Amino acid sequence: MNKVIRLDTKQKTSQLAETIASQVSCGDVLALSGELGAGKTYFTQCLCRFLDVTEYVSSPSYILLNEYEGKFPIAHFDLYRLDSLDEVLETGLPDFIEQRVTVIEWYEVAREILPENTIYLDFVLTESERIVKLKTIRALIV
Repeated sequence: MNKVIRLDTKQKTSQLAETIASQVSCGDVLALSGELGAGKTYFTQCLCRFLDVTEYVSSPSYILLNEYEGKFPIAHFDLYRLDSLDEVLETGLPDFIEQRVTVIEWYEVAREILPENTIYLDFVLTESERIVKLKTIRALIV
């Protein structure tokens, strides 16, 4: 499934997060890409809210990983500062995937170890619009 979705308001980003949250469970991976300020962390905050996380959700840019409890355990990775797959493996990412809903910002360095059914969201911000390119083999209803 490949789909382009316009996110011209924060409400539309929130609605997308709600729709996806209703269809994920433990073992699912959401891989997010996009330049700084494109909406990756905001999407993750919304997703976590719809998965019943009550604590503040922030980007783990410097610590690499935040964990949350909600409807499911959630692992939120930010791999921006990592340069190699070996560094990714040192974070324990593969072990987290099996037991949680895993959200990975700047996933590209880990692409080769992500499960086949990963949900990819590429956030694109231009002068005139904000969109997300959704790609997955799953049949998501969005």
